[in-house]
Amino acid sequence: MVLAFALVYVFWGSTYLGIRVAVERIPPILMAGTRFFIAGTLMLACCALIGRRVAVTREQFWKLALVGLMLLSISNAVLAWAELYVPSGLAALIIAISPIWFLLIDRYLVPSGDRIGGRGLTGIALGVAGMVVLLWPRLTATHPLGWKELVAAISLLGSSFCWSLGSVIARHWRLDIYPLVGSGWQMTIAGCINLALGFTLGEHRAARWDAPGVTAVLYLVVFGSWVGYSAYLWLLRHVPTSKVATYAYVNPVVAVLLGWLFLGEPIDFYMVLGTAIIVPAVALLTGATSERPTGKEAVRG
Repeated sequence: MVLAFALVYVFWGSTYLGIRVAVERIPPILMAGTRFFIAGTLMLACCALIGRRVAVTREQFWKLALVGLMLLSISNAVLAWAELYVPSGLAALIIAISPIWFLLIDRYLVPSGDRIGGRGLTGIALGVAGMVVLLWPRLTATHPLGWKELVAAISLLGSSFCWSLGSVIARHWRLDIYPLVGSGWQMTIAGCINLALGFTLGEHRAARWDAPGVTAVLYLVVFGSWVGYSAYLWLLRHVPTSKVATYAYVNPVVAVLLGWLFLGEPIDFYMVLGTAIIVPAVALLTGATSERPTGKEAVRG
């Protein structure tokens, strides 16, 4: 059990570092497409080898395609693009506010959504305050680089919303298929979409398939999409959801430290203060939603 927690904490937190290394050599849409196509097709092949049914109905296919489009083709591709302009640790901290979106979507977009209690409202307020602190240097910047970082940071807010909305949709559909088969199809479909878009945009002409880039992509396939997610599924079946959900506020800390250690990314006052605000906020929000099923049926990292 300790090993499973360590795998989720470390490997999902480290995917932000892997993405940053990969997109410095392979354009983001092409990189995301390559990663998810490889991960998805091999996952489906493994499921077939162990005797799991990988065929799906037409209705299931289109539902899986929509969820894969939102969670992987859009959300993860935007994350990859944003990491061209913002440090990997900052990206992880911004993505960490996803529980705010979950709470708001459940409350206002789901007909039977639950009322937001005091704990949830406190978490939302802290999360918003933490975002303002994190983005303050970019909000007050006057130079072009600062504005590019601000646009990338705002795009991450949209990415986390898209991830949360897709996850809520997946949870309410509750498709009757083996979870790894569902994820395999989502990744394969998303990979095909992103590869087609990447080639259409000519990203393949700018790609450098050198050793660091290929290694980073393979790392994301193996440790982000396979090992981390498999450990996550195992924990969901053996540990209370509230404990499993702690990955949401451990991953950003891991990402910040790895970015500083391996890429020399700065950890300034605003990141330290923002982390001190956002981590407790996410803990409050996770606790407010932990009694409901998560329904996350796709890979985040």
